Amino acid sequence: MEIWKKKLVVLGVIGCAMAFQGVAAETLTTGVDPTFAPMAMQNLNGTLEGFNIDLGNALAKELGGMIKIEPSQFSAIIPALNAGKYDFVLAPTTATPERAQSLLFSEGYFNTDYTFVQKKSAKPFTSLDELKGKKITVNSGSAYEAWAKANQSQYGFQYQVFSTTADAIQAVLSGLADAALIDNISGPWAAKKNPLLQTSYTIRSGKVFALVFRKNDVKGRDRLSNALKCLKKKGVVAGLVEKWLGTKPGPDAASVKIEPGEGVPGLPGYDPTPVEYTCKP
Repeated sequence: MEIWKKKLVVLGVIGCAMAFQGVAAETLTTGVDPTFAPMAMQNLNGTLEGFNIDLGNALAKELGGMIKIEPSQFSAIIPALNAGKYDFVLAPTTATPERAQSLLFSEGYFNTDYTFVQKKSAKPFTSLDELKGKKITVNSGSAYEAWAKANQSQYGFQYQVFSTTADAIQAVLSGLADAALIDNISGPWAAKKNPLLQTSYTIRSGKVFALVFRKNDVKGRDRLSNALKCLKKKGVVAGLVEKWLGTKPGPDAASVKIEPGEGVPGLPGYDPTPVEYTCKP
């Protein structure tokens, strides 16, 4: 099935769509997990909003078509893609070597790193050496707990494990810990919503979120990936980072940097051939 298909779309309360001029608009169908704020969430009216919702609508506008975004459990989204229900995966998905064995990725659009959350009144960490003698909190079973366990001796900090990210942050607000180590999405979102918090030092993981496609849909991947390049060139993706996370990405951030080829460099499915692409005015 080709990525773009002409079809009539009837929108329900569980989906959202963006239409553009033209009698026979083309429609792209995809899904997101609506429990991952601020990337995708349902507002009080029951409609979808967030970073990835805006990104999907911007991609459709760049391609001159429509997009239908459905809420779904994340575990069901990739099976739905492979079954042909979805044309691509808009839900935030980390591009990994394991996933790249059976799927195609666009280039990355967001870095998935680890970040520290501290009280606004505290001196922000600027290096890992400043962790010596500090107490940090992490979410049980997370990559952040694994990092803390592996690096505790080297940097001389203590860490405590909590069952949820919210509890890890609350321990900081209560003065039980100096910082919480969490993902660089929940961290900035928490700091944006609570004026008593700030984010500080970020640990780079080298991984990115990318759009996901069926392994044989090279044409669809390249078309949408080129639209993503255009959005980066126009500053749209960087603008979404500022809008939803309150941080300004640097020049090497995945939301800014345009890859020369198609896909994520270093992963199976990456095509290093330099791409020529044309953007809408």
